Order: sequence, then structure tokens, then C-alpha cells
Amino acid sequence: MQPWWQQPFFQVALPILVVFVVTSWAHNRRIDDLSRRLDDLNRRIEDLRDAVSRRLDAIERRLERIEQLLGDHERRITALEERTSPLRR
Repeated sequence: MQPWWQQPFFQVALPILVVFVVTSWAHNRRIDDLSRRLDDLNRRIEDLRDAVSRRLDAIERRLERIEQLLGDHERRITALEERTSPLRR
């Protein structure tokens, strides 16, 4: 009988199994690292999306105020034109 370290399982199969285990462990660590990075990127994207949304809301409010001011000016111009028109109705 051969000593245990010279049996085919220990010389062929066991090293292959060890390589598979170590490789899968290293691969899982890499996947976890990538997952953490993706989570960080998602958080940053959400922060940027919120910031852009707030800025667009502020721009919308300013545009609405400008439209309101333009409407007020249009009414004033119309009233002024009616008062200063040489042709009265």
C-alpha cells in the first residue's frame, strides 16, 4: 500500500479542489468589492439626480414668475395703448 500522500486523490484531485476553492473565494471577494463600488455609484447618482431635480424645480419657478411678469406687462402695454391711441372707440 502506498503512503497517503502518494495516492491519486492527494496528488491530483486535492490540488485541483484547493485551486477551485481559493479561486472561488478570491472571485467572491472581488464580486463583493464591485458590489460595494456599485452601491457607492448608485448613491452618488441618486444625489446628483436629486440636485438636478432641485435645480430644475427652481428654474421652473423662475420661468413661471417671468411668464407672470410678462403677462402683467402685456396687460399694462395694452391698457397704455388704449389710453394713448388717437382713435377712440
